[in-house]
Amino acid sequence: AAREMLLDLAAERWKAERSGLTARDGKVIGPQPNQALSYGELTKGQKLVRVVSASPALTPADKWTVAGTAVPKVDGRKFVTGAHQYPSDVSRPGMLHGKVLRPAGFQAKLVSLDAAAAEKMPGVTVVRDGDFAGVLASDAFAAEQGLAALKAQWNVPPQPSNQDLFEYLKKNVEAVERAFAHVAGSVEQALAAAEVKLSEAYTVQYIAHAPLEPRAAVAEWNGDKLTVWTGGQRPFAVKDELVAAFRISPQQVRVIPLDTGSAYGGKHTGDAAVEAARLAKAAGKPVKVVWTREEEFTWAYFRPAGVWEVRSGARRDGALTAWEFHNYNSGPAAIATPYDVPNQSIHFHPVRSPLRQGSYRALAATANNFVRETHMDEMAHALSMDPLAFRLKNIADPRLRAVFEAAAEKFGWGKQKSSAHRGFGLAGGFEKGGYVAACAEVEIDAARLPRIRRVVEAFECGAVVNPNGIRNQIAGCIVQGMGGALFEQVRFENGRILNPHFAQYRVPRFSDLPEVEVVVLDRRDLPSAGAGETPILGVAPAAGNAIFAATGVRLRRLPLAPEGIPARAAG
Repeated sequence: AAREMLLDLAAERWKAERSGLTARDGKVIGPQPNQALSYGELTKGQKLVRVVSASPALTPADKWTVAGTAVPKVDGRKFVTGAHQYPSDVSRPGMLHGKVLRPAGFQAKLVSLDAAAAEKMPGVTVVRDGDFAGVLASDAFAAEQGLAALKAQWNVPPQPSNQDLFEYLKKNVEAVERAFAHVAGSVEQALAAAEVKLSEAYTVQYIAHAPLEPRAAVAEWNGDKLTVWTGGQRPFAVKDELVAAFRISPQQVRVIPLDTGSAYGGKHTGDAAVEAARLAKAAGKPVKVVWTREEEFTWAYFRPAGVWEVRSGARRDGALTAWEFHNYNSGPAAIATPYDVPNQSIHFHPVRSPLRQGSYRALAATANNFVRETHMDEMAHALSMDPLAFRLKNIADPRLRAVFEAAAEKFGWGKQKSSAHRGFGLAGGFEKGGYVAACAEVEIDAARLPRIRRVVEAFECGAVVNPNGIRNQIAGCIVQGMGGALFEQVRFENGRILNPHFAQYRVPRFSDLPEVEVVVLDRRDLPSAGAGETPILGVAPAAGNAIFAATGVRLRRLPLAPEGIPARAAG
């Protein structure tokens, strides 16, 4: 839209036909020799406002010159050498370091605070505002020492724990008018007539985002105006939080967004920004707040846990006839089945979550896809059909069919048979304009711990803009997806997180990495969609299906086997 406006400006200035102008390399070039104006020359001194149409004209893929090529990452050298600046690197003149007093548990109330010892420490200032309390000092270590000197008493109400989580979720459904529901045909009639039926329940634990850089922000007041430097995915939402927190106008707040050291959907909110601004207001100086790893694991929001109840029916020839899918708490992303089923009843039931929860890479699509693809595998085995053949029989969408066929061909699906110590599984899905299929080879060691040895993933999201970028995103999704598939889970009890450090919270390590093969289907005839989320969908169900192929044990939960595969099937 901006390019089109620049062409209009140049055509008007030169009194030339717009069709004879081109925009490239920061200039608009005219039909006459040496006729060119830079974008700056065209726009200088003008206030240009134009409404962007819903579908601005795009350069067709067959005319791309830069898009579609493997362009190196901008400032890539700075990223790999550590020269790139992140929020935790920001420094301001006269800046103090702040630490926030955290409650002893979720939903806690501060009963009393003895700050005498901290206030006697040189250069330490204690700030308290209701249940909010913090410490300021000239360096981070002194602030930590001051925080440790505070003596606080908290009232922590009784709360659910891991042991009763899934029962709690089923019992605490919220009545929400706009909860997702899709009904087509009659599932009950179709199930009554189905030759093969299945009914199973599935569960998914909360998991943490575990970003490389915990939340960080620097806040500075200049009179009644506030400036905040922070990383995050929604800087305008952070600005709204600051406006609401301090009851000031949007014109008084400026948020300067910086590259954040990973987020994965976990940095949509401005927690550290608000805390830094509260401390800075009290101090009258700029304040930096950087969360510790324990704070990040405890006070950030999590990917939602969930419970699923699924019923399905099929004819003996493998055609699906009924699909009933209930999701409790996890979310509606990718909840609709991509398979061709005439009778469907699909519902998302919101729940009062016992833990703070929010966005995670692909939202609820990973969990919904795990459940659906696990159940599809179960139905294939109930029908004594090859899992790939069963899926292909029920796929009407040629794009979904294409990724399944591409992944299976590259993997060599069906050429090797599973054994007691090595299994092969596959899964696929669709979300946000992207189609994915994954095949996994899983090895079972003597302690019955599964290890993913090989993953082949095919992905298609229209025309590929940057081949290197999309391959990196797919490989990254596979690695991150392995954590949630095999061992990641937040353990909690009565309002407290029990594994708030990397020493207890297991994430994929270099030694866990499998052989990864990526197949990208470049559809230049289709519009481009994002590639940063959907490729994560295939890993968990493909691994679970491979474990079943090897052991005969069906794992209907995430993580699949953090302590090893049980001798019998787990619900």
